[in-house]
Amino acid sequence: MRDKVILVTGGARRVGAAICRLLHRKGAQLVVHYRYSLLEAQRLQQELEQQRSDSVMLLQGDLLNIASIPTLVEQIYSHFGGLDALVNNASSFFPTLMGSYTERDWDDLIGSNLKAPLFLSQAAAPYLKKNQGSIINIVDIHADYPLRRYVIYNSAKGGLAALTRSLAVELAPEIRVNGVAPGPILWPETEEWQDDVMRAHIIDRTLLKRMGEPEDIARTVSFLIQDAPFITGQIIAVDGGRSINLC
Repeated sequence: MRDKVILVTGGARRVGAAICRLLHRKGAQLVVHYRYSLLEAQRLQQELEQQRSDSVMLLQGDLLNIASIPTLVEQIYSHFGGLDALVNNASSFFPTLMGSYTERDWDDLIGSNLKAPLFLSQAAAPYLKKNQGSIINIVDIHADYPLRRYVIYNSAKGGLAALTRSLAVELAPEIRVNGVAPGPILWPETEEWQDDVMRAHIIDRTLLKRMGEPEDIARTVSFLIQDAPFITGQIIAVDGGRSINLC
């Protein structure tokens, strides 16, 4: 991993920050993308650069603005001189209720979870090919097991799963493309997810009877980048066995 240049979208907080910390600890040069989380991004950069100076680039951008994406990737090349891996982690997540779907909901959820990863992968591909690089998409077990009241989100993640396999075919043999599908790792921050009974029910459906940690996702991302040269087109569920127990 030493000196590999890795872009993590939505990397300033939560699971994205855990991915950044682990990859940095293993020697990567990081590009931490954020949209609004400037303070979190700056704190993460300061924390990591205390360990290794000039090793973290912050990249602000609205990934729903597709026209800006090639410029964002060019900024990375100008700063670090290359790109070895792309982690498509940035994601919108909110419920959409039947009878109240809006085009704005569609644009946001499909845009962040499917459209942006596609166009980021396209913009990054020429640089990744030079380094036999890889793309990791953060999918969701609900791509296969839909979450009630989240129709558009489920559809977006289902599309991202298909995109992962399609890009693996399209970009082979130079670039590997894989996905990680988290289960219960961090609770969403919205009020509806604060119900203890609902949380207990979800945890009970995991085979391991516990929540996972952001580091579980980070370790799987690191494995796919660093230790899996013969794996492509695969989506690894990191969910404590919950997806098996939902069948």
